[in-house]
Amino acid sequence: MNIKDIHNVYFIGIGGIGMSALARYFKFIGKAVAGYDKTSTPLTEDLMSHGIDVHYQDDLGLISKDYLDPEKTLVVYTPAVPTDHQEYIYFVNNGFQVKKRSEVLGMITKDTFCFAVAGTHGKTTTSSILAHILKETGTPLTAFLGGISEDFNSNFLLEGTAYSVVEADEFDRSFLRLSPTIACITSMDADHLDIYGNKEELEKSFRDFVGRIKPNGKLFVRNGLPLEGITYGIEDDSDYCIVNLRIEKGSYLFDIRTPDSTVKEVRFNKPGHHNLLNGLVAFAMATQAGAPLGSLADALATFKGVQRRFSYQIKTEKFTYIDDYAHHPTEIDAVYQAVSEMHPGKRVLVVFQPHLFSRTRDFIEDFAISLSKFDSVLLLDIYPAREKPIEGVTSQWLLDKIEGANKKLIDKSGLIAEIKSQNPEVLVTIGAGDIGLEVQKIKKELQ
Repeated sequence: MNIKDIHNVYFIGIGGIGMSALARYFKFIGKAVAGYDKTSTPLTEDLMSHGIDVHYQDDLGLISKDYLDPEKTLVVYTPAVPTDHQEYIYFVNNGFQVKKRSEVLGMITKDTFCFAVAGTHGKTTTSSILAHILKETGTPLTAFLGGISEDFNSNFLLEGTAYSVVEADEFDRSFLRLSPTIACITSMDADHLDIYGNKEELEKSFRDFVGRIKPNGKLFVRNGLPLEGITYGIEDDSDYCIVNLRIEKGSYLFDIRTPDSTVKEVRFNKPGHHNLLNGLVAFAMATQAGAPLGSLADALATFKGVQRRFSYQIKTEKFTYIDDYAHHPTEIDAVYQAVSEMHPGKRVLVVFQPHLFSRTRDFIEDFAISLSKFDSVLLLDIYPAREKPIEGVTSQWLLDKIEGANKKLIDKSGLIAEIKSQNPEVLVTIGAGDIGLEVQKIKKELQ
């Protein structure tokens, strides 16, 4: 299939963060774009404001006739769409080109100098930093991001087509559709066991992804992962290494030791050692585009962040509110480390919405250990996403396993009142479900 021959692009699940970035791309290059999603969100409303038609019922009658010509229409769907979806069934059975998002992303980027960011954690922040510093150093790039960058207020950036930045998503092996020139792997913790079955199969998939790197391409890996590549780390013997790390006025200051030189007095403003590592590998990858090291370091200092990635909502002397997408025990540990380092000795209340019944079941003990570190815990019900309930897997089960902390199950309707009654010094909301839709309400009430 040649994208040049396509007139119309129809998305099933257009409101997804990755899908909406693709929708923006096709609209930008002059295609007619429309789509379906289950619910209206700020993302779908923004798409509609750019002239993209979106509807919210699984109903063929709501699709413009222009999109019902299989010769001129590409259909893109997300794996989250159920196989009994009527629109999906119609397009599959009537001769349309029906492609997964990852396939289309692979087609768009295969003839570019492609930077691909893989790993079970850190993809969105790393790819957003990489897009930002490449943009700031004048690199002609297109970026498809899994979050809203606070630097350009979008999940899509088009500054040229010679280079591309993409997230290489391991979910359902999507990243095996990509052919990157430069890739990194940030982490390979067990996750998506509903897809892979066990950690060994997940790790095999990452090795298969490494095999997709173009000839003469390069792989960057976090030091300690069982893969051969250019390593990066903090205060260790990595090829790219952060040394002389210190905190000054809420920011990190450090030197970056590269294989050939040392860049001194680099500033980075996102809290947490996980974010330091994300910034470091973005810097290391960006060197492959030829920008001067000093310019890349300057750009690192101006990175604002990504929505829902350790995002400060309120920050005063008496009260701090942070929101984060963390939905895996390792990610919750990273949030705790960052909060403890930047706000030592403060009383911290965490609000957590578990994401997926299967993930809660698979990592129940680790979730309990991670959440037990906080002073107070409020648990919302499990967000099901694509899953049906699993008997016995509930937030109450998780709550019972949390030790030490002041802990409570809470409904969204009573959340703000409970937060106010606890009056924490630091509030943290975390989770990958619809808890993100509560952030502005909480912020408004507590400001």
